[in-house]
Amino acid sequence: NEEAEHKGWCDTELTTNQQTRDRKTSQVEQAQASISELQASNAKLTAEVEELQAEIAQLEAGMAKATEDRAAEKAKNKAAVEDAKAAQVAVANALSVLEEFYSKAKGATALAQGVKEDAPETFSEPYNGQQGESGGVVGMLEVIQSDFARLESDTEASEAESKEEYEKFMGDSQTDKAVKETEIKNKNDKITRQAEDLSQTEESLADTEKELDAAMDYYEKLKPSCVGGGVNYDDRVKQREEEIQSLKEALSILKGDDIPMPIESGRADYETGASHQE
Repeated sequence: NEEAEHKGWCDTELTTNQQTRDRKTSQVEQAQASISELQASNAKLTAEVEELQAEIAQLEAGMAKATEDRAAEKAKNKAAVEDAKAAQVAVANALSVLEEFYSKAKGATALAQGVKEDAPETFSEPYNGQQGESGGVVGMLEVIQSDFARLESDTEASEAESKEEYEKFMGDSQTDKAVKETEIKNKNDKITRQAEDLSQTEESLADTEKELDAAMDYYEKLKPSCVGGGVNYDDRVKQREEEIQSLKEALSILKGDDIPMPIESGRADYETGASHQE
C-alpha cells in the first residue's frame, strides 16, 4: 500500500543519502589532509632551495676572493722571479768585471815591468793588485748570486704549488656549485608539480564540499517525512487502521446494524444493569 511504499522509498533514500554523506565526508577529509601535506612539503622545499642558494652565493664569493688573491700572488711571484733573474745577471756582470780587473792586475808591477836597482824595497816585487781581497769580494758576490738563484727557484716552486691549490679549490667549488644547482632545479621542479597537485586538490575539495552540502540539504528535506520529526511508519499504519475502523462503524450505522462495542465498554454496561436490578 501507499504507506509501505513510502517507507520503502524513505529507507532507500536515507540509506543512499547516508552512504553519500559518509563517502563525501571521507573524501573531504582526505583532500584536506593532502592539501596540508602538499603545503608543508612545498614550504620545506622552498626553505631548502633558499638555503642552497645561500650556499651557492657563499661558494661564488669564495671563488671570487680566491681568484683575486691568486692574481695578486701570481703578480707578486712573477715580479720576485724577474727581480731575482735581473739580480743574477747584475751579479754575473759584476763578477765578470772583477775577474777581468784582477786578471789584468796580476801581471802588473808597481811602477814598471822590472825592478830597478835603486828602487825601494816596497817596490821590490811586481804589483799584482789586491789579489788577497779579490777572493773575498768574488766569494761574497757568488754567494749573493746563489741566493738570488735559490729565490728564483723557491718562488717558482711556490707559484706552481699555489696555482695547483687554486685550481683544485676552484674545481671542487665548481663541482659543489653544480651539484647544488641540480638540487635546486630538482626541488623547484617538485615544487611546481606539487603546486599543480595542490591546485587540483583544492578544486576537487571545493567540488566535494558542494556535493556534501547538497547531500546534507537533501537529508534535511528527507527528515520531516522520513525521520523522527514526522509521524513514523507504525504510527501512520495505526492511524490508517483507526480511520478504516471509523469508516466501517459509520457504514454499519447507516445500514442499521448493531455497532460492536469494545470489550471494556460492554463489561461496564453489564455491571451497571446488574446493579439496577438489585
